[in-house]
Amino acid sequence: MTTQLPAETHLTDVAGTQVAWTELGTGEDLVLLHGLGDCNRTWRRVAPALAQRYHVLMPDLPGHGRSGRPDAPYSLAWFAGMISDWMSEIGVPHAHLVGHSFGGGIAQWLLLDQRARVDRLGLIAAGGLGHEVGLGLRLASLPFPEFLCTPVAMGFGTFLGVMASRRIMGYPALPEIRELARMNAIRGTGRAFCRSVRGVIDVHGQSRQTRAGLGSVASLPPIALFWGENDHIIPMDHGRLALGMFPGATLKVFPGCGHFPHLQEPEGVAAEVLAFLGDKHRAPAHALQPFRSRSRLHGTAVAL
Repeated sequence: MTTQLPAETHLTDVAGTQVAWTELGTGEDLVLLHGLGDCNRTWRRVAPALAQRYHVLMPDLPGHGRSGRPDAPYSLAWFAGMISDWMSEIGVPHAHLVGHSFGGGIAQWLLLDQRARVDRLGLIAAGGLGHEVGLGLRLASLPFPEFLCTPVAMGFGTFLGVMASRRIMGYPALPEIRELARMNAIRGTGRAFCRSVRGVIDVHGQSRQTRAGLGSVASLPPIALFWGENDHIIPMDHGRLALGMFPGATLKVFPGCGHFPHLQEPEGVAAEVLAFLGDKHRAPAHALQPFRSRSRLHGTAVAL
């Protein structure tokens, strides 16, 4: 599978901030939203396959990658508003959305706030579906890190962190690691990172839950969840819990994968996402249900 993304990067002004994005393929619009501290290059192993059938649009979230780093709240509502405005600016009224981790949380917020924007929703190890989260992110929610997240610290920390977990994160190439570290060393990245974390996480875990806003949505699109079996950042159990929140949704688990299944098993993830998006008989998620405890979900069917 090819792993090349287009060399050309578009820049679009959104509320005074430059949003960098790239595109690949033709067809129905498919927006891919990356996670916290990442950039749109996280999709490099799956985007070419997806672009065989879809017009794949990959923004760098504000505060990330090649996009601007404004002095902004970096809340889920703010991110969702920026993505919605970006879609308007580039002439995309609605699209299929696939979000990874924090990007999955943004996609869910966009669904809750602007349902008409979302045709189908794919969530890869998404935030906002349960309470537990990795220790590192809980520590990052404490008040002091923002003062420590200097450009040098962000760049060096990114390099060391990814090098230490390069096998499970799917970053085998040293140039990719250096490029991500370089982008995270841009001034303003630390501020964006800390504010983004604090908007959804506290020292106890994830503080923003999608289920709290589900009652405001009259209908849901088709929804599919994709998770790594060995995810130690956002546990796979959150995918099972989501099946109780989104009746009609499906969960695909990738054995042996961690938090980045699209980097570890790109062929499998691309195939599953394409199958989900292309299934014209897929029913929308329906009849929003109240949250159910884990003990009541043991009998829930999970697609393996």
